[in-house]
Amino acid sequence: MKSAEARAPASRGLMMTFLVIAYTLNFIDRQIIGILAEPIKLDLGLTDSELGWMGGTAFALFYTALAIPLAMLADRRDRSWIITLGLTLWSAATAVCGMAQNFWQLFLARMSVGVGEAAGVAPAYSLISDLYRPEQRARALAIFSLGIPLGSAFGVLFGGLLAAQVDWRFAFIAIGLVGVLFAPLFKFVVRDPGHGRAEEGPRAAAPSLGTVFRTIAAKPAFWLLGFGAGTASLISYGLAFWIPSFLARSYGLELVERSLIFASIQLVGGMAGIWFGGVAGDRLGNAHPRGYALVPAIAFTLSLPAYLLAFSTTSLLVTALMLVIPTALSLMWLGPVITAITRLVPPEMRATASALFLFINNLIGLGIGTVLIGAISDALTERFGDEALRYSAMATVCLYVVAATLMLLASRRLQRDIASPTSA
Repeated sequence: MKSAEARAPASRGLMMTFLVIAYTLNFIDRQIIGILAEPIKLDLGLTDSELGWMGGTAFALFYTALAIPLAMLADRRDRSWIITLGLTLWSAATAVCGMAQNFWQLFLARMSVGVGEAAGVAPAYSLISDLYRPEQRARALAIFSLGIPLGSAFGVLFGGLLAAQVDWRFAFIAIGLVGVLFAPLFKFVVRDPGHGRAEEGPRAAAPSLGTVFRTIAAKPAFWLLGFGAGTASLISYGLAFWIPSFLARSYGLELVERSLIFASIQLVGGMAGIWFGGVAGDRLGNAHPRGYALVPAIAFTLSLPAYLLAFSTTSLLVTALMLVIPTALSLMWLGPVITAITRLVPPEMRATASALFLFINNLIGLGIGTVLIGAISDALTERFGDEALRYSAMATVCLYVVAATLMLLASRRLQRDIASPTSA
């Protein structure tokens, strides 16, 4: 019979698998509205600006605000229960989206999805940090983050196929019910390993929000990483929502065609980028902490010309192939940056510090990205017609200059801020 120590890796691997599945469902429910944007627009008579508010801002309003108190609770209580309850709520709210009859009903339903998902990510970051030692965390968090391309791809694929076979309402309802049914199984498998389990020495009591804020306020690297990642997320979240509509308007693709193409781009590019970023982050970051920020700085720099080329060509084949490259590059930051955030604070602060980081990242990324691209598209429609989204996307990706600069500045502070005292 195997010892408890011999059984631990298998148990850890199974829990990680279920955490990835939960994060995949998280992103399916978060991103499915992108592939359904055109049918929703026609059915409910919405503008691109209204779609932008629906795609990001409605979700971000409560997601960003509630993530902090829920993360504080996760620093004190069983994180598996918190994630399970969030999974149940966001899945049920996704199903309710399929029942909306107008803009405001769908807006409120999407806000409810954000309420549930606020309980998902920061507690999971904290839990995973207690499953893996520091030198393994970038890869572990990268594995968890594979839920982003998996969820984005499956949301686009299944949402498009279900909507084409029935309608957009059925797509929301069917996918939402899958998450509700999965939640009890998730709780049965995923157990909280205990706060600070992967660290040496005793664990302090969970601090107040003020203590956590004072700790990170004294670390410029935290703010540079947060706003750098947020600027990049503004672009990636915005494009993830609008690229299906771009494929429909600029290339005349039907719903199933654009679902298959964009799902492939998200799956191949996203998985490659996140995994490579995690491996590079562990190797460079273990050698010197600045590597956690240099990996995304280089990736963001390369993303700009790749996206500009993808959107400037009028060949569908070239566009599809070229989009794989910046999709990969734009997601390489996840493992390294999240690992850096967890190393800036002691274990008892991880969930709350992660939530504060996600507050910045998602308030900028989710809250602004879709709205900005939609508003620019509306402003350019009179001049460019159906090609307005193409030029709106090209203008927005130029913000990678800002994201790369902030990451470069963060690389110069990480060594000092990780080594500095962690209590205020």
